[in-house]
Amino acid sequence: MPISHDLDLNRRDLMVGGGTLAALTAVPAVVQAQPSPAGAPTLMKVSLTVNGQSHDLEIDTRTTLLDALREHLHLTGSKKGCDHGQCGACTVTIDDRRVNSCLTLAIMNEGMEITTIEGLGTPGNLHPMQEAFIRHDGYQCGYCTPGQICSGVAVLSEIKAGIPSHVTSDLTQPITLSEAEIRERMSGNICRCGAYSNIVEAMTEVAGRQG
Repeated sequence: MPISHDLDLNRRDLMVGGGTLAALTAVPAVVQAQPSPAGAPTLMKVSLTVNGQSHDLEIDTRTTLLDALREHLHLTGSKKGCDHGQCGACTVTIDDRRVNSCLTLAIMNEGMEITTIEGLGTPGNLHPMQEAFIRHDGYQCGYCTPGQICSGVAVLSEIKAGIPSHVTSDLTQPITLSEAEIRERMSGNICRCGAYSNIVEAMTEVAGRQG
């Protein structure tokens, strides 16, 4: 009997001790999961050329081009959609190349020509792509439209310059403007309204007028 009683005590002590050890072991993991303080921002002077005008800014080095455009220059045409470079709503052109402005830092684009939707046309003098989007109802809710139009202008320039895409069948021949080429090149610009066919029609019209 005494031996059995001692075994019960040892078993109970072991369970209590094991539970305590497990709890203590879990504490550091919880502490490590806490985010560390961001720290003071590092400011840097940068000169950005946007829509033909030079702007001198002093911004946090972590500021994206999209946030610089919207929050510092108050050019709110470029939209913040996913903020991960997946929807294309923030598309602008940099030296005539389309870029997701949420994925590039503002300080990386000093000395480059940045064009936003505000720089393509004005209410009284619309860009041909803007006019075509209106005629073909390629905008609907309008949220993604600035990125769609900027990307569309760049896409037609790519095709005219002979830059191939994943659906280009013959790399030795001039690229033929086709629905497949337009849809492939515009696939990074998402439209939740589903106005894709209207967008293709608008771009095809502009390409025909340019040709």
